[in-house]
Amino acid sequence: MDSTPSYLPYLATLLGYLIGSLSFAVIVSRAMGLSDPRTFGSKNPGATNVLRSGSKGAAIATLLLDAAKGWLPVMLVKWFGQPYGLEEGTMAMVGLAAFIGHLYPVFFSFVGGKGVATALGVLLGFSWILGLATAATWLIMAYFFRYSSLASITAALFAPVYYVFGDGTAWFMNKGVLLAVSVMSLLLIYRHAENLGRLAKGTESRLGKKAGAHPAPHKHEPKHAHDNKPHHKRKH
Repeated sequence: MDSTPSYLPYLATLLGYLIGSLSFAVIVSRAMGLSDPRTFGSKNPGATNVLRSGSKGAAIATLLLDAAKGWLPVMLVKWFGQPYGLEEGTMAMVGLAAFIGHLYPVFFSFVGGKGVATALGVLLGFSWILGLATAATWLIMAYFFRYSSLASITAALFAPVYYVFGDGTAWFMNKGVLLAVSVMSLLLIYRHAENLGRLAKGTESRLGKKAGAHPAPHKHEPKHAHDNKPHHKRKH
């Protein structure tokens, strides 16, 4: 007879959401005396925008912590859930909840980031092979095109494909996990809708561009506005 309380999967899911609601871009920036990432650049509280503050250390810390908050809830279910009846279905719910917490954090007025690092952490929790394959896709696209948004959208598109066509060992297809991966991918693309528009217009910011940076003036542009005015000879 199964004596596992029926509320435990829902409690685990709630805890996953609360962990995901910790917006480390804001927390790290405050701790390091930097500007709130919601006030400059893309105004997105994520590692890429923190990098625009000029602090690589803050950006790396944000990236790692945002990934960890997706990875840890999944792994806690893997490590300790089985005796309590928490298996793959709960693991999928908890991972998705942590991701949604990042997008809509209860602690930050439901205004969160785009979820790339947190999604990667969740995927690594589901399977390190799946996570590494998705991360490799992001890195390749970012290296060649220098657009974080394009890399993120491409990785999001490929993540469910990698899961479905996995090698059938460590990450044998589970419907709950497949659903969670697919929903995360759709939400990631949705959250990058504005970036898609800027990519189409050629106005999207490239990786490494600092907040407030402006393109250099064209070499044929005059240095001052009055340089455009015609010069007249002084009458004698």
